Amino acid sequence: MNIKNNRGFTLVELLVVVSLIGIVGAMAAPSYVNYMNRQRLNNANEKVYQAMRQAQSQAKKGRIRWQASFREENGVVQWAVHPASLDPASADWQNLDESIQLDSETTLQKSNGVRRIKFDHKGNVAHPPLGRVTLSLKDANTAKRCVFASTILGALRTSKDQPKAKDGKYCY
Repeated sequence: MNIKNNRGFTLVELLVVVSLIGIVGAMAAPSYVNYMNRQRLNNANEKVYQAMRQAQSQAKKGRIRWQASFREENGVVQWAVHPASLDPASADWQNLDESIQLDSETTLQKSNGVRRIKFDHKGNVAHPPLGRVTLSLKDANTAKRCVFASTILGALRTSKDQPKAKDGKYCY
């Protein structure tokens, strides 16, 4: 009795399936990388926004001036929330994702390499002019995210890159 064994796949069938999986993976990889980069940028922007909100809240709560500070140290963007009377060098600095940078559109006041925004005891911006923190990716991706101090009353808002520039800026 000669029974032919028909179980399994041929080598050609396996090669076709592996090739198709490779092609689909190659098409999906750039989209996944872009998605992950946008998520990193969104998360960093949310941390910046929350830092500014926390400084504002602490200023109201303690009835003293607080500030949110931002700097780049060894290629990593850092943030700190502390009383305005404290030297920023003594603050507890937190790192953002290493793929994030402070973009040239950032307009917060800068002193000794630290960008800052101060809030008074009422939560108002203590020292106008108002400003923004703009974040972008280091890999020359054009995606940008920004946090604005919109009014001297301390209104904060976020935004992202726009297709057309306004006053030479793309994040407004």
